[in-house]
Amino acid sequence: STSRRRDSMFLLNVPIALLLPTAHQTAVASRRGCRGPNMASSQGLPHVAVVGAGWGGWGAAKALVENGCRVTLLDTLPDPTGRVPYLTPSGKPFEAGTRGFWKDYPNIIDLVNSLGLTEDQVFTPFTNSSFYSPDGLEATAPVFSNSQFPELPSPLGQVLATFSLFERIPVGDRVTMLGLLYAMLDYTRDEETFAAYDRMTAHELFVRMGISPRLVQDFIRPTLLVGLFKPPEELSAAVAMELLYFYALAHQTSFDVRWIKSRSISELIIAPMAESLLSQQLPSDSEYKPRELGAAALEEPQSGGALALSVLGSSRVSRVEVDALGKIESVVYRSAGGAEETMRVDACVLALGSRGMQAVIGGSKALARISPELCAAASMPSIDVIACRIWLDTQVQTRTPANVFSRFPALRGAGGTFFMLDQLQDDEPELLWGGENPQGSVLACDFYNAGALLAMSDADLVSLLMDELLPAAVPAFAQTKVVDSHVARYPGAVTWFGPGSFSRRPPLQTSISNLVCAGDWVRMGKREHGAKGLCQERAYVSGLEAANSLARSGALGASHRREHPVIPIRDDEPQVLAGRELNRKFMEALKPLGLSSPWVR
Repeated sequence: STSRRRDSMFLLNVPIALLLPTAHQTAVASRRGCRGPNMASSQGLPHVAVVGAGWGGWGAAKALVENGCRVTLLDTLPDPTGRVPYLTPSGKPFEAGTRGFWKDYPNIIDLVNSLGLTEDQVFTPFTNSSFYSPDGLEATAPVFSNSQFPELPSPLGQVLATFSLFERIPVGDRVTMLGLLYAMLDYTRDEETFAAYDRMTAHELFVRMGISPRLVQDFIRPTLLVGLFKPPEELSAAVAMELLYFYALAHQTSFDVRWIKSRSISELIIAPMAESLLSQQLPSDSEYKPRELGAAALEEPQSGGALALSVLGSSRVSRVEVDALGKIESVVYRSAGGAEETMRVDACVLALGSRGMQAVIGGSKALARISPELCAAASMPSIDVIACRIWLDTQVQTRTPANVFSRFPALRGAGGTFFMLDQLQDDEPELLWGGENPQGSVLACDFYNAGALLAMSDADLVSLLMDELLPAAVPAFAQTKVVDSHVARYPGAVTWFGPGSFSRRPPLQTSISNLVCAGDWVRMGKREHGAKGLCQERAYVSGLEAANSLARSGALGASHRREHPVIPIRDDEPQVLAGRELNRKFMEALKPLGLSSPWVR
């Protein structure tokens, strides 16, 4: 499928610092200093280091453990397993960013079900979202799954369902979206065409396709700011098309989004997955004889072999070392105690964002010399994010629980969102208050492309929200008082997909046979999935595919070629496929004349 899917426009792939439980700390420490098995030995098992414990890292760890590998997962978090929530200084829960789950997330849904959980236990119902400007409500995103009418063909279904939901943008401005619909059919025509769109800014494409300035300013620009974290003049047109395709040409119900039902994503999904993987064992000692063990040997349960997964929290990887044959041989990291340790490995997964990649490649001189593609990835810029949580003395009722700020000068060029957590997580409201008696609404407010806001004090940021932004959207906020608040800053937290960035993104399989990459920014080539953009589903799938790539290449040995299944999303609708094919044939006919896609170059 060439369908384009998109994660929550409010996504933030920023890990949360968690406290490591004592019992787990013992199990983690038991694996430090271990050296990998000799793959030349008929009794050795492959040892794989996974660097980074986001969705991509955990996806890779899951697939590798289930393939019979010994896996060490390293992350700077004190506890990457998600078992203990991060608490503010006043003891209230805090999560960095509010991430949504779209309807077409088959692999994450399959993961949830495989853990013995139901979707109703983990996710809220699908919800509406509202866009607010200084003039008031601009638009409301519908929930198509709840419609009493049958699902209509795309884009007719989207047009009819949203026609009355644009409060202020005139129909004449909305009609100009037609030019963009054509570009969505055209930009994936072939690699050359995609590269041409990628070199262009989204703003330039909007001008050339005749998109109304009003539509761009009031709807498309805020959508891009909270979906890709940059305005159209700073984004690749190709990446912007991936996001906007989701709103315009995907299945009508693909638009529907829901949220985590309680606590946090780490606690409800990552923690049970980690618990399951940490309980899995390697073959017994008679079957598994590693070449060498360090001073802290693997802890073996009485009823079987060593545990298959090791989790090293508070561990920052400083470099990845290569051998004389140009293959990865070890990972060097600094543990919580400050000591630098070397871990021998047979393969490595780099599940990092651009900032993490820059740190690892910057310290890995030999790797940098032979891997220009990773140096290019490490050179990609990143975007600043600010996350705020506010506890109020009064309940505030809003039209929708998920909301976007649009065109507010006080944002200083940033994108802004606010979520009513007391509406999304209303089953156990005391959890939002850290066990205290609930008093009023609890808000999660996030700023993206927030470089111009980073220097502001916590008090000023809360005041900006409470005195200006929130009352302008919902006047009832003016009557409330702040009981508590917490602000966290994440400089360079997410990757910036600027013009020409696609070729610089890391490949799934690098030029080094036993080194792969995972994360939502990874180019997956022939293994490309229908989930696109900054997306939890895409990040998780990339981790599965990274492990599968190692299995296919033979880097894990002949006995470890099991590939984790990857569930595709729904194919595009027939009329979309037909339109894309018709356009391809027409442009191929014009190509000898130099007239194919004349708006790109």
